[in-house]
Amino acid sequence: MKNVLITGITGYIGGTVAKKLLEKNYKVTGLVRNDAHIKELKSLGIESIIGNIHDEEILRSAIADTDAIIHTADSADDAYAADSIISALEGTGKTLIFTSGSAIFGGKENGEKNDFAYTEDFPLSPRLEMASRVLINQYVLQSAKKDIRSIVIVPTMVYGKGLGLKKDSIQVPALIHFSKEKGFGVYFGKGENIWSNLHIEDLADLYVLALEKAKAGSLYYAENGSSTIKNIAENISRQYDLQPAQSVSIQEAVNTFGPAGGYFGFASNSVCSSDKARTELGWNPQYQSIENFI
Repeated sequence: MKNVLITGITGYIGGTVAKKLLEKNYKVTGLVRNDAHIKELKSLGIESIIGNIHDEEILRSAIADTDAIIHTADSADDAYAADSIISALEGTGKTLIFTSGSAIFGGKENGEKNDFAYTEDFPLSPRLEMASRVLINQYVLQSAKKDIRSIVIVPTMVYGKGLGLKKDSIQVPALIHFSKEKGFGVYFGKGENIWSNLHIEDLADLYVLALEKAKAGSLYYAENGSSTIKNIAENISRQYDLQPAQSVSIQEAVNTFGPAGGYFGFASNSVCSSDKARTELGWNPQYQSIENFI
C-alpha cells in the first residue's frame, strides 16, 4: 500500500484528494500547522504530522516515510515551499504532484471576453503579476531531471462540495457572499470574461490518476466546461432571489478581493483544454454544469 503525504490536507482540494485516496486503500498522512484538526483527521483515517512547510527538517523527515507528496497547500506562488520540497525529494525517484492555478492564463482583460483556450504545449507568456507562478511550475517540472517524478496540475474554477474538512471552494462562494451583500448577482465590467471550471470530485479523481499513471515532468490543465462571470452572477441572482445581476467596477473588485482576486480571479479570462489529461490518463469527468451547484 502506497503512503501519500498531503500538504493542505485540511483544505478544500487536499481534503477531497485524501478521501479519494483512502477509498482506494492508500495510506494518507497530512502535514498540518497545529493540532487543531488532528482528531477530526484521525476519525477520517488520516495520520497527521505537525509542522510548517518551511521547516525543512520536518519536511525531510515526513518525505522519508512516504512514497509520494501531493502539495495542495495555498501556496502556488510560494517558491520557498516548492524549492524545499524539491530539495528533500532530489534523487529519491518519489512522486511530487504540485498544485498551481489557472489565473496564469489571465490577461487582465477587466471583464472583456477572450475565449482563447490554452493547451499544455502552448508556450505561456504570462503577465508580470503571474510570472512567478509560471516559473515555479517550470521549476517543478524540470525537477524530473533530479530523479523526481514531478507532475503539475492546474485547476480552473473549482465548484461543488468538498469531501474533507473544508466543504467550500473559494471563487463561487466569495462571489455569492459579495452578491448577497450588494443585493444582486455581481459581475465586473462587462462580465463577458470566461473561466473554465470543474467539479471538486472530478479534480480529485485527476490527482489519483496522475499519481497512478503520469510520467515524470507532466503538466495537466483541469477543466470540464466554462462560463462567463456574468452568467454565474445571473445564476446567483436567480438561486438566491436577489435583484437582477449588475455590473460593478473593476476597482470595487480590487477593493473587495485584493489585486490578484479582483483583476485575475474575477475580471480576467482563464480558458484551457484538458484533452491531454483525458487522452493520457483516461480521465473522464462526470459533472458538467457549474450552474447546478450555485
